[in-house]
Amino acid sequence: MKRISTIACIGECMVELSLGSNAAENCVLGFAGDTFNTAVYLKRAAGSQVEVSYVTAVGQDALSDRMVNLFVEEQLNVDHVIRHPDRVPGLYAISTDSTGERSFTYWRDQAAAKTLFDAQCEVDIEQLSAFDMIYFSAITLAILSDEARTRLLQWLPDYRRRGGLVAFDSNYRPKLWASQEAARECVTLAWSTCDIALPSADDEMDLFGDQSPRDVLSRIRGCGVQHGSLKNGETGPLLFDEGQTTGPLPKAGRVVDTTAAGDSFNGGYLAALAQGRSPGEAAVQGHTTALHVIGHHGAIVPRQ
Repeated sequence: MKRISTIACIGECMVELSLGSNAAENCVLGFAGDTFNTAVYLKRAAGSQVEVSYVTAVGQDALSDRMVNLFVEEQLNVDHVIRHPDRVPGLYAISTDSTGERSFTYWRDQAAAKTLFDAQCEVDIEQLSAFDMIYFSAITLAILSDEARTRLLQWLPDYRRRGGLVAFDSNYRPKLWASQEAARECVTLAWSTCDIALPSADDEMDLFGDQSPRDVLSRIRGCGVQHGSLKNGETGPLLFDEGQTTGPLPKAGRVVDTTAAGDSFNGGYLAALAQGRSPGEAAVQGHTTALHVIGHHGAIVPRQ
Protein backbone atom coordinates (compact mmCIF):
# COMPACT_ATOMS: atom_id res chain seq x y z
CA MET A 1 0.00 0.00 0.00
CA LYS A 2 1.26 3.48 -0.88
CA ARG A 3 2.55 5.94 1.68
CA ILE A 4 -0.27 7.73 3.53
CA SER A 5 0.57 11.16 4.91
CA THR A 6 -2.73 13.06 4.55
CA ILE A 7 -6.19 11.75 5.44
CA ALA A 8 -9.56 13.52 5.21
CA CYS A 9 -12.31 12.29 7.54
CA ILE A 10 -15.72 13.43 6.28
CA GLY A 11 -18.88 13.65 8.35
CA GLU A 12 -20.69 15.21 11.26
CA CYS A 13 -19.62 16.18 14.75
CA MET A 14 -22.51 16.67 17.18
CA VAL A 15 -23.07 18.17 20.59
CA GLU A 16 -23.15 15.27 23.07
CA LEU A 17 -25.07 15.33 26.35
CA SER A 18 -24.09 12.44 28.61
CA LEU A 19 -26.95 11.88 31.03
CA GLY A 20 -26.40 10.95 34.66
CA SER A 21 -27.91 7.86 36.25
CA ASN A 22 -30.73 9.93 37.81
CA ALA A 23 -32.43 13.31 37.44
CA ALA A 24 -30.34 14.88 40.20
CA GLU A 25 -27.06 14.40 38.30
CA ASN A 26 -25.92 17.06 35.86
CA CYS A 27 -25.45 16.30 32.18
CA VAL A 28 -21.90 16.35 30.84
CA LEU A 29 -21.39 18.39 27.66
CA GLY A 30 -19.11 17.00 24.98
CA PHE A 31 -18.71 16.69 21.23
CA ALA A 32 -18.73 13.49 19.21
CA GLY A 33 -19.73 11.85 15.94
CA ASP A 34 -18.57 8.65 14.28
CA THR A 35 -16.10 10.08 11.76
CA PHE A 36 -14.95 12.79 14.19
CA ASN A 37 -14.25 10.14 16.83
CA THR A 38 -12.19 8.20 14.31
CA ALA A 39 -10.30 11.35 13.28
CA VAL A 40 -9.37 12.05 16.90
CA TYR A 41 -8.06 8.56 17.66
CA LEU A 42 -6.33 8.38 14.29
CA LYS A 43 -4.46 11.62 14.95
CA ARG A 44 -3.60 10.66 18.53
CA ALA A 45 -2.14 7.35 17.35
CA ALA A 46 -0.37 8.62 14.23
CA GLY A 47 0.94 11.89 15.69
CA SER A 48 3.01 14.09 13.41
CA GLN A 49 3.44 11.32 10.84
CA VAL A 50 -0.03 11.93 9.39
CA GLU A 51 -1.99 15.14 8.83
CA VAL A 52 -5.64 14.45 9.60
CA SER A 53 -8.24 16.90 8.31
CA TYR A 54 -11.84 16.96 9.42
CA VAL A 55 -14.30 17.89 6.66
CA THR A 56 -17.63 19.09 8.01
CA ALA A 57 -19.98 22.05 8.38
CA VAL A 58 -20.88 23.71 11.69
CA GLY A 59 -22.67 26.91 12.65
CA GLN A 60 -21.47 30.32 13.80
CA ASP A 61 -22.86 29.94 17.32
CA ALA A 62 -21.06 29.53 20.65
CA LEU A 63 -21.31 25.73 20.65
CA SER A 64 -19.84 25.62 17.14
CA ASP A 65 -16.98 27.82 18.36
CA ARG A 66 -16.27 25.36 21.16
CA MET A 67 -16.47 22.48 18.71
CA VAL A 68 -13.95 23.97 16.30
CA ASN A 69 -11.67 24.82 19.21
CA LEU A 70 -11.76 21.13 20.13
CA PHE A 71 -10.80 20.18 16.58
CA VAL A 72 -7.76 22.43 16.89
CA GLU A 73 -6.88 21.09 20.36
CA GLU A 74 -6.94 17.58 18.91
CA GLN A 75 -4.53 18.77 16.19
CA LEU A 76 -6.99 18.23 13.36
CA ASN A 77 -6.62 20.41 10.28
CA VAL A 78 -9.70 22.67 10.05
CA ASP A 79 -9.14 24.17 6.58
CA HIS A 80 -12.19 22.27 5.31
CA VAL A 81 -14.58 23.13 8.16
CA ILE A 82 -17.46 25.28 6.89
CA ARG A 83 -19.11 27.85 9.21
CA HIS A 84 -22.74 27.91 8.04
CA PRO A 85 -24.50 31.24 8.72
CA ASP A 86 -28.00 29.86 9.36
CA ARG A 87 -27.56 26.40 10.87
CA VAL A 88 -26.24 24.87 14.09
CA PRO A 89 -24.65 21.54 15.06
CA GLY A 90 -26.82 18.49 15.66
CA LEU A 91 -27.31 17.36 19.24
CA TYR A 92 -27.84 14.01 20.93
CA ALA A 93 -28.31 12.74 24.48
CA ILE A 94 -26.77 9.45 25.52
CA SER A 95 -27.59 7.16 28.44
CA THR A 96 -25.92 3.88 29.39
CA ASP A 97 -27.16 0.86 31.30
CA SER A 98 -25.28 -1.19 33.90
CA THR A 99 -23.45 -3.20 31.20
CA GLY A 100 -22.21 -0.14 29.30
CA GLU A 101 -24.73 -0.45 26.47
CA ARG A 102 -25.98 2.91 25.24
CA SER A 103 -29.17 4.47 23.95
CA PHE A 104 -29.53 7.77 22.09
CA THR A 105 -31.99 10.59 21.52
CA TYR A 106 -31.24 12.90 18.56
CA TRP A 107 -32.01 16.49 17.49
CA ARG A 108 -30.40 17.07 14.11
CA ASP A 109 -32.98 18.52 11.67
CA GLN A 110 -31.08 21.82 11.40
CA ALA A 111 -27.60 20.30 11.50
CA ALA A 112 -25.14 22.30 9.41
CA ALA A 113 -23.31 19.12 8.36
CA LYS A 114 -26.33 18.12 6.28
CA THR A 115 -25.37 20.87 3.79
CA LEU A 116 -21.95 19.37 2.95
CA PHE A 117 -21.24 19.23 -0.80
CA ASP A 118 -24.51 20.96 -1.67
CA ALA A 119 -24.37 23.38 -4.58
CA GLN A 120 -23.77 26.35 -2.22
CA CYS A 121 -21.15 24.57 -0.07
CA GLU A 122 -17.75 26.26 0.11
CA VAL A 123 -15.97 22.88 0.03
CA ASP A 124 -16.08 21.36 -3.43
CA ILE A 125 -15.61 17.59 -3.68
CA GLU A 126 -12.70 18.04 -6.09
CA GLN A 127 -10.71 19.68 -3.27
CA LEU A 128 -10.52 16.25 -1.68
CA SER A 129 -8.23 15.09 -4.49
CA ALA A 130 -5.27 16.51 -2.55
CA PHE A 131 -5.57 13.84 0.16
CA ASP A 132 -3.86 10.44 0.10
CA MET A 133 -6.91 8.85 1.75
CA ILE A 134 -10.56 9.69 2.31
CA TYR A 135 -12.50 8.14 5.18
CA PHE A 136 -16.28 8.34 5.61
CA SER A 137 -19.19 6.28 6.87
CA ALA A 138 -22.76 5.38 6.01
CA ILE A 139 -23.82 8.05 8.50
CA THR A 140 -21.93 10.57 6.36
CA LEU A 141 -23.87 9.36 3.31
CA ALA A 142 -27.19 9.31 5.16
CA ILE A 143 -27.07 12.95 6.27
CA LEU A 144 -26.14 14.33 2.83
CA SER A 145 -28.74 15.50 0.37
CA ASP A 146 -29.57 13.03 -2.40
CA GLU A 147 -27.70 15.19 -4.90
CA ALA A 148 -24.59 15.57 -2.74
CA ARG A 149 -24.53 11.85 -1.91
CA THR A 150 -24.72 10.91 -5.58
CA ARG A 151 -22.02 13.44 -6.47
CA LEU A 152 -19.63 12.00 -3.87
CA LEU A 153 -20.17 8.35 -4.80
CA GLN A 154 -19.80 9.09 -8.52
CA TRP A 155 -16.58 11.04 -7.89
CA LEU A 156 -14.80 8.38 -5.82
CA PRO A 157 -13.91 5.94 -8.65
CA ASP A 158 -11.98 8.67 -10.49
CA TYR A 159 -10.26 9.67 -7.23
CA ARG A 160 -9.12 6.06 -6.83
CA ARG A 161 -7.91 5.86 -10.44
CA ARG A 162 -5.68 8.85 -9.69
CA GLY A 163 -4.13 6.98 -6.75
CA GLY A 164 -6.35 7.99 -3.83
CA LEU A 165 -7.39 5.46 -1.22
CA VAL A 166 -10.93 5.17 0.17
CA ALA A 167 -11.78 3.78 3.63
CA PHE A 168 -15.42 3.21 4.59
CA ASP A 169 -17.39 2.07 7.65
CA SER A 170 -21.02 1.10 7.13
CA ASN A 171 -22.36 2.46 10.41
CA TYR A 172 -26.03 1.61 9.90
CA ARG A 173 -28.59 3.78 11.68
CA PRO A 174 -32.07 2.85 10.36
CA LYS A 175 -33.71 6.15 11.39
CA LEU A 176 -31.42 8.08 9.04
CA TRP A 177 -32.63 6.24 5.93
CA ALA A 178 -35.89 6.40 4.01
CA SER A 179 -35.93 2.60 3.91
CA GLN A 180 -33.74 -0.42 4.50
CA GLU A 181 -33.65 -1.00 0.76
CA ALA A 182 -32.31 2.50 0.14
CA ALA A 183 -29.60 1.96 2.73
CA ARG A 184 -28.62 -1.39 1.21
CA GLU A 185 -28.31 0.11 -2.25
CA CYS A 186 -26.19 3.03 -1.07
CA VAL A 187 -23.91 0.97 1.18
CA THR A 188 -23.35 -1.63 -1.54
CA LEU A 189 -22.33 1.13 -3.93
CA ALA A 190 -19.95 2.50 -1.29
CA TRP A 191 -18.34 -0.92 -0.88
CA SER A 192 -17.74 -1.04 -4.64
CA THR A 193 -15.79 2.24 -4.41
CA CYS A 194 -13.80 1.21 -1.31
CA ASP A 195 -10.17 0.13 -0.79
CA ILE A 196 -10.28 -0.43 2.98
CA ALA A 197 -13.43 -1.82 4.61
CA LEU A 198 -14.03 -1.22 8.32
CA PRO A 199 -17.58 -2.50 8.96
CA SER A 200 -19.08 -3.96 12.12
CA ALA A 201 -20.53 -7.45 11.82
CA ASP A 202 -23.76 -6.59 13.66
CA ASP A 203 -24.45 -3.51 11.46
CA GLU A 204 -23.96 -5.49 8.26
CA MET A 205 -26.02 -8.45 9.46
CA ASP A 206 -28.85 -6.13 10.51
CA LEU A 207 -28.82 -4.34 7.17
CA PHE A 208 -28.28 -7.24 4.76
CA GLY A 209 -29.53 -10.25 6.71
CA ASP A 210 -26.24 -12.19 6.62
CA GLN A 211 -26.28 -15.27 8.80
CA SER A 212 -22.71 -14.95 10.13
CA PRO A 213 -19.66 -12.65 10.15
CA ARG A 214 -18.04 -14.96 7.59
CA ASP A 215 -20.98 -14.34 5.29
CA VAL A 216 -20.42 -10.60 5.69
CA LEU A 217 -16.76 -11.00 4.71
CA SER A 218 -17.70 -13.01 1.63
CA ARG A 219 -20.35 -10.56 0.46
CA ILE A 220 -18.17 -7.45 0.83
CA ARG A 221 -15.21 -9.19 -0.79
CA GLY A 222 -17.59 -9.84 -3.69
CA CYS A 223 -17.80 -6.05 -4.12
CA GLY A 224 -14.07 -6.01 -4.85
CA VAL A 225 -12.78 -5.12 -1.38
CA GLN A 226 -9.43 -6.74 -0.57
CA HIS A 227 -8.28 -4.87 2.52
CA GLY A 228 -9.71 -3.99 5.91
CA SER A 229 -11.13 -5.50 9.06
CA LEU A 230 -14.57 -6.69 10.11
CA LYS A 231 -15.20 -5.61 13.70
CA ASN A 232 -16.75 -8.48 15.63
CA GLY A 233 -17.11 -7.35 19.25
CA GLU A 234 -15.23 -9.15 21.99
CA THR A 235 -14.54 -12.07 19.62
CA GLY A 236 -12.05 -9.87 17.79
CA PRO A 237 -11.76 -8.61 14.21
CA LEU A 238 -11.72 -10.70 11.04
CA LEU A 239 -9.41 -9.55 8.25
CA PHE A 240 -10.37 -9.02 4.64
CA ASP A 241 -6.71 -9.40 3.65
CA GLU A 242 -6.07 -12.98 2.56
CA GLY A 243 -3.34 -14.72 4.52
CA GLN A 244 -3.21 -12.08 7.28
CA THR A 245 -3.88 -12.95 10.92
CA THR A 246 -3.96 -10.94 14.13
CA GLY A 247 -2.62 -13.45 16.64
CA PRO A 248 -3.86 -13.43 20.26
CA LEU A 249 -5.91 -10.39 21.23
CA PRO A 250 -6.22 -8.82 24.69
CA LYS A 251 -9.54 -8.94 26.52
CA ALA A 252 -11.41 -6.00 28.01
CA GLY A 253 -10.60 -5.38 31.66
CA ARG A 254 -13.89 -3.56 32.20
CA VAL A 255 -16.66 -2.12 30.06
CA VAL A 256 -17.99 1.26 31.20
CA ASP A 257 -19.36 2.74 27.96
CA THR A 258 -19.27 1.20 24.48
CA THR A 259 -19.69 4.57 22.76
CA ALA A 260 -17.08 5.00 19.98
CA ALA A 261 -15.75 1.45 20.30
CA GLY A 262 -15.90 0.90 16.54
CA ASP A 263 -14.83 4.47 15.73
CA SER A 264 -11.73 4.20 17.90
CA PHE A 265 -10.90 0.82 16.35
CA ASN A 266 -10.97 2.52 12.95
CA GLY A 267 -8.67 5.29 14.16
CA GLY A 268 -6.10 2.89 15.58
CA TYR A 269 -6.29 0.67 12.51
CA LEU A 270 -5.83 3.48 9.97
CA ALA A 271 -3.01 5.04 11.98
CA ALA A 272 -1.12 1.75 11.95
CA LEU A 273 -1.60 1.34 8.19
CA ALA A 274 -0.40 4.90 7.61
CA GLN A 275 2.70 4.07 9.63
CA GLY A 276 3.46 1.14 7.32
CA ARG A 277 2.37 -1.68 9.61
CA SER A 278 0.76 -4.88 8.34
CA PRO A 279 -3.04 -5.36 8.27
CA GLY A 280 -2.76 -7.85 11.13
CA GLU A 281 -0.78 -5.40 13.25
CA ALA A 282 -3.24 -2.64 12.34
CA ALA A 283 -6.16 -4.77 13.54
CA VAL A 284 -4.42 -5.44 16.86
CA GLN A 285 -3.78 -1.71 17.33
CA GLY A 286 -7.42 -0.96 16.51
CA HIS A 287 -8.64 -3.60 18.95
CA THR A 288 -6.36 -2.32 21.71
CA THR A 289 -7.48 1.27 21.15
CA ALA A 290 -11.14 0.24 21.39
CA LEU A 291 -10.51 -1.65 24.65
CA HIS A 292 -9.06 1.49 26.19
CA VAL A 293 -11.98 3.64 25.05
CA ILE A 294 -14.77 1.38 26.35
CA GLY A 295 -13.19 1.54 29.80
CA HIS A 296 -14.14 5.23 30.04
CA HIS A 297 -17.29 7.33 29.77
CA GLY A 298 -18.03 9.21 26.58
CA ALA A 299 -16.85 9.00 22.99
CA ILE A 300 -13.62 10.97 23.44
CA VAL A 301 -11.56 9.83 26.41
CA PRO A 302 -9.04 12.08 28.18
CA ARG A 303 -5.63 12.14 26.56
CA GLN A 304 -3.89 10.92 29.68
